[in-house]
Amino acid sequence: MITFARNDTSLMSRWWWTVDRWMLAALAVLIFCGVILVLAASPAVSVRIGLDRFYLARHHFALLPVALAIILAVSLLDLRNLRRLALIGFAAALALTALTPIIGDEIKGAARWINIAGFSLQPSEFLKPTFAVVAAWLFAAQHGRMPLPGNMIAVGLFGVVLALLLLQPDLGMAAVVSATWCAQFFLAGLRIFWVAALGSVGLAGLFGAYFGFAHVRARVDGFLDPSTADSYQVDRSLEAFMNGGLAGTGPGEGTVKAVLPDAHSDFIFAVAGEEFGLLFSLLLVVLFAFIVLRGFGRLLHENNLFALLATSGLLVTFGLQAVINMASTLRLMPTKGMTLPFISYGGSSLFALSLAMGMVLALTRRRAGLGDLS
Repeated sequence: MITFARNDTSLMSRWWWTVDRWMLAALAVLIFCGVILVLAASPAVSVRIGLDRFYLARHHFALLPVALAIILAVSLLDLRNLRRLALIGFAAALALTALTPIIGDEIKGAARWINIAGFSLQPSEFLKPTFAVVAAWLFAAQHGRMPLPGNMIAVGLFGVVLALLLLQPDLGMAAVVSATWCAQFFLAGLRIFWVAALGSVGLAGLFGAYFGFAHVRARVDGFLDPSTADSYQVDRSLEAFMNGGLAGTGPGEGTVKAVLPDAHSDFIFAVAGEEFGLLFSLLLVVLFAFIVLRGFGRLLHENNLFALLATSGLLVTFGLQAVINMASTLRLMPTKGMTLPFISYGGSSLFALSLAMGMVLALTRRRAGLGDLS
């Protein structure tokens, strides 16, 4: 067990006494659940695609120490260095995302991945947390002692990010980024008239996506009338939950992972429902809800506008991603290829989420007496 004296002024001691240990514990439990579920779901997928039975599991476990190191290292940062990291990360992610349609690998009709030294990287995953923090900084700068046109710059950057995501195309991530940005803008003091205007533009964008992208139209039509589309994965997913019942069939006893192409990633929640049952699935829901609500609870006494906006944006992104994945699996919304945070297998997603939650832990630390420069 980690113990530090309160009069210890070392970096780790100050981190331990100021970090939100309840959120840290919830993240640890969530990551452990992800380890169990990847171990349960990935062997069948590995065999089906011609790999060694535990290849995907080993790969995921090899990435976990790096992910944990990212969470720890980022959570140690003060506000100034956090902004610097976000700005550098955003610039790099933006440049790589712009290059993806040119040099990226096309998978399932979308060019979202770049192969770097044998590692398949999805740069747009890193746009979500870094843009949330950069946008928060710009919105806060609008109200600073030396006002900058932060709102206008944030609007311009949002337009660039949205255009790059639509070029891939990645409508799901574009929707998450848009919802996060709008929530931050609203919290930053956006007038009700402009809130209504943004809502109207968003609604028009949804209709535009339906009529402008064939795959979006097919997914929406399939959701509204399953008989008109291939709903194989969702049907198997619902069967998995019915087979699992309250307590599940038991670890390793599920059958859905043998037939679901994305059982280790987008539909890993179905594996949880079948092998571990409704109670375990509800535990995952509670963990996600606890992390989001705990984060917002820490903001109730926050006086720093940048910290408030950045944390809110990161928590909205984290919560929305979890809701979209679970809702898609349960046919509560059209399917969208989006991982379940810290549960699904995935390198880029795992690292980007680790960066995001490291930022949340840093932003929600008690800063009194830390000498933070905000």
